[in-house]
Amino acid sequence: MTDSGSPIRILAVDDHPIVRQAITGLVGIQPDMTLVAEAANGREAIQRFRAHRPDVTLMDIQMPEMNGLDALLAIRTEFPDARVIMLTTYEGDVHILRALKAGAQGYLLKNTLHSELLRTIRAVHAGKRSLSSEVSFQVAQHVSDHALTPAEVVVLRLIAGGNANKEIADQLAVSEDTVKGRVKSILSKLDANDRTHAAIIGLKRGIIEL
Repeated sequence: MTDSGSPIRILAVDDHPIVRQAITGLVGIQPDMTLVAEAANGREAIQRFRAHRPDVTLMDIQMPEMNGLDALLAIRTEFPDARVIMLTTYEGDVHILRALKAGAQGYLLKNTLHSELLRTIRAVHAGKRSLSSEVSFQVAQHVSDHALTPAEVVVLRLIAGGNANKEIADQLAVSEDTVKGRVKSILSKLDANDRTHAAIIGLKRGIIEL
C-alpha cells in the first residue's frame, strides 16, 4: 500500500489487448496496486486520464490515432505532475531520449515486463525515475555520439526510402554534391559502412521511421 493506505491507481494504455491483459494479470495480484482504466490509443489515454487521474500511467509508444509520445506531452501539459512509464518494443536511444525529454519517469521494453514492471511502477510512484538495464545501456552507448542535423535526418529518411543521391537532390532542390556531403557526414556520425547500413542504424536507433 501507499503511505496513505490506498493502492497505486494505474492506467494501462496499449493498442494490443494481449499486452493490456498481461498488465492486468500482473497488477491484479498485487495488494498495493489496482488497475483503474485501460485505453487503446493516445486519444483515449488523455480522456481516461482526465476521468480517473491515475497515480501511474503505463503508455505504449507506437499506437494508432495518436502515439504515446504525443499523448504523454498532452497529458503532462494539462497535468504536470502526471507520472508516466513508457512501454515499447523499440530499443532505439533516440526514442528513449524523446520520451524522457517529454517528461516520462520510466521506460521499459515489453520483453522485460514480467521482471521489471512492478518494481518500476513502485519506483515511479515514489517519485523516482526508473529505466531498465537494457534501456540504460542504450542511452549510455550513444551518449557521446554527434547528433545528425535536421537536414541529415531528412536525407537519411530518403535513403531508407530507397532514393539515390540524384533523386534526393531533386526532391530537396539542392545540388547532388550537397547530398553527397550530407551522406558522408551521416556515415561518419553513425559509424556506418554504407548507405544501407546507415539506414538500418537510423531505424534501429529511432532516428528515422518509415
